[in-house]
Amino acid sequence: MRPVALILGATGRFSRNMMEQLEATGWETRKYDRKTQNMVEAAKGVDVIVNGANPQYPQWKRDVLPFTRQVIDAAKQSGAAVIIPGNNYCFGPNMKPPIGPQTPQSATNELGLIRIELERLYKTSGVKTILLRAGDFIDTSASGNWFDLIMATKLEKGKLIYPGKTDAPHAWAYLPDMARAAVQLLEMRDQLNTYEDISFPGYTWTGDEMSKALSTVTGQTITIKSFNWWMIRLSKPFWPLAKHLLEMRYLWDVLHWMDTKRFDELLPDFQATPEHEALKHAISHLPAFPLNKPISLNQHKRAA
Repeated sequence: MRPVALILGATGRFSRNMMEQLEATGWETRKYDRKTQNMVEAAKGVDVIVNGANPQYPQWKRDVLPFTRQVIDAAKQSGAAVIIPGNNYCFGPNMKPPIGPQTPQSATNELGLIRIELERLYKTSGVKTILLRAGDFIDTSASGNWFDLIMATKLEKGKLIYPGKTDAPHAWAYLPDMARAAVQLLEMRDQLNTYEDISFPGYTWTGDEMSKALSTVTGQTITIKSFNWWMIRLSKPFWPLAKHLLEMRYLWDVLHWMDTKRFDELLPDFQATPEHEALKHAISHLPAFPLNKPISLNQHKRAA
């Protein structure tokens, strides 16, 4: 019998990629509809709950923790394991790389505090939980992440819009790889600790390195243009999202990369997509950069 995964937030970035990878490896997937379904009922008979649900920032305070408690309750009653994507919000601007389970969770801002409590709830729940932590996403299509929504919007004109210090290393995750790793972890879940906090290695680029890489990928010179944060500040009084974008701005200026130790212990043979291929797919939705355009790119490596 095929293993079954209940997918929360099925149209979202992480869950969409998880569905593709799970189905490709023989899993049955079931989409959860929070408007019409009871989660406890929907989780009956499933092996895994994939919690990729992620409301807009202004709704986090209202929705995230109550939804987390629902997921934990459904997992307890069904006996299912849970996998969730983690981020670096809970560490605050004083975080020191490499980022992993040993990093102090010292955030004091609203989104960071919510993430700290979310992780605490899973860690103390007794539910088999895999938290796969990663940097900012790059995807195979436009999905509302920083890269496609802001940074890549002027690539056709030879500009990379960058939100922070261009010489600060920044953690990135190619979503198909992250989802593929997540499926491999799920398939060995019986061998894992009840709560696993695992950092996904992904890629580490400075803004300068990314612009050089994109120059090679696109075949044209890509220069960096600074993102206009003043527009976000001006819109804060009437745009609820602005407050939260500003509180997380530090992530673009504080150097960070992911600790690979636990990941490498569990998945020593994992083969990441070459960086140039990931970037090629990340811009493939732009008309000027079709997917079949020939490219080459030397990989960048950073020691943990």
